Amino acid sequence: MNFGETMSVLPASAAIGVFVLIIGLQGTAVAGGWQKVAAGKNETIEMDMLSVSRSAASATAWSRIRLDRNVSDASGSYDSIRALIQYDCAGRRFTTLRRAYFNSDTPLRDEEVSRQRANRVEVGSVDERLLSLACVAVTKGGLPAEAGIGAEAEVKILLQQEAERPAAMHADMRTLANSQPTPKLTPVADTTPVVAAGKPKMIILPAIDKAAADRAAMDMTDAGGKVAGKSKAEAPISSPKAAPERAQAPLAAPIREPGAPPPAENAADKRLRELHYATSGPPRRAKKKAPETQTNVPDAVTVPKAVKWSYEGEGGPANWAQLRSDYATCGNGQRQSPIDIREGIKVNLEDIKFDYKPTQFRITDTGHTVEVHVGHGMGLTVMGKRYELQQFHFHRPSEERVNGRAYDMVVHLVHRNDEGQLAVVAILLENGSEHPLIQTLWNNLPLERETDVTPDDVIDLNKLLPEGRTYWTYMGSLTTPPCSEGVLWMVMKQAVQISPEQVSIFSHVYRNNARPVQAANARLIKGSR
Repeated sequence: MNFGETMSVLPASAAIGVFVLIIGLQGTAVAGGWQKVAAGKNETIEMDMLSVSRSAASATAWSRIRLDRNVSDASGSYDSIRALIQYDCAGRRFTTLRRAYFNSDTPLRDEEVSRQRANRVEVGSVDERLLSLACVAVTKGGLPAEAGIGAEAEVKILLQQEAERPAAMHADMRTLANSQPTPKLTPVADTTPVVAAGKPKMIILPAIDKAAADRAAMDMTDAGGKVAGKSKAEAPISSPKAAPERAQAPLAAPIREPGAPPPAENAADKRLRELHYATSGPPRRAKKKAPETQTNVPDAVTVPKAVKWSYEGEGGPANWAQLRSDYATCGNGQRQSPIDIREGIKVNLEDIKFDYKPTQFRITDTGHTVEVHVGHGMGLTVMGKRYELQQFHFHRPSEERVNGRAYDMVVHLVHRNDEGQLAVVAILLENGSEHPLIQTLWNNLPLERETDVTPDDVIDLNKLLPEGRTYWTYMGSLTTPPCSEGVLWMVMKQAVQISPEQVSIFSHVYRNNARPVQAANARLIKGSR
């Protein structure tokens, strides 16, 4: 299971993807420090120059997106989103640290981004404009403290340069991109005068005495028929085009003591050298063959590749504990999930008090499952504790088994209380009639992995719960790395129907994303009577 933090959801017209300027409440910006970076039809993006803080290789800055309307969710109504973003200036990446929602200048709510990851800055994008401003210099009093033309002038020039170039279309900034069409390029005539290239000058050698040339060639031939280390058959054939190139190669020189001055070339030697160039050309140097041992160097220095966890192959469940040190619990834990629910005691379990209501949602393909985030204020109460809903996601087939039986799919609703403890409700899904809520989710599946979609649709999770609320409960773990234990599991006894076509749609995205059952290790399993 993946436990990302829940977030409030914007309608599709206001969705702005990973670039969303997520700013926390701490360090509220001074109004005079906001600089406009880009403006669209419905949004304006700004950076607070008073908040820029830069180290040797990175910078952090507050940014915000101001909407031209109010957006409502479970926690209230807001018209701007602020974000604290860290920029890797040299690596051209940015990471969102916190997000907050404001109604005018009144804070509505704030949250830390739990799934912080570095995002690449695309050339020409709005992200690049923000990075450029944040990474200009160390700030003093809200403006970069650089010598020369002055900090304020430098920022103005930079803003002017950025304003004159169009923003690249970001993955989810459709409205903003459409409001900034790329300017047409006007061809400019090249007025540089063209100079006609002249013919290359020929090197004119003095008249050659053929008889003297033959004698010179004979003098350079040894008793074995070699010419400077080559046989007569291998001696290069003179070519008028190759002559100038050959003239650049040095001739073999007599051996002399180190530091001794080179001998003076008399007229006879010079003439002999010219005759040699004109007849056979200089001898070619034989290339040294690289030692055979060097070809084995790459094989000897083999860098092990990093293997990411998955559901098959090298990164499969059997190897999770070996992939990283913090995954060790996946192999040596004693309360691992999922399990095959076989032996348990029947008792009067208290009812789970679900507190769900209609909400908008954000659906994500995480690379391991389809995960759905909803608005704040929803959760459940059990055993005297309140747990807030974080997200829910799907597995195929069901990870849980009941008396050895695996169901077609399962949905896990992940909750967390104020103490950080997790409680997961598992709803088993079996072939039957089509489920309307699940069909709404499938209609909005992202087209690519590690991307999300925020539609205008509203879902009611009460319709996902079975009519019968009896359940099994036990203590277990996460079913994905790092396999942390101490998770309260509640598996609903009554399965919910889902159509074969809906199962097939999910299997098209994830054929198998279920961890095998783990040893129960004499754990206590309680079931409703």
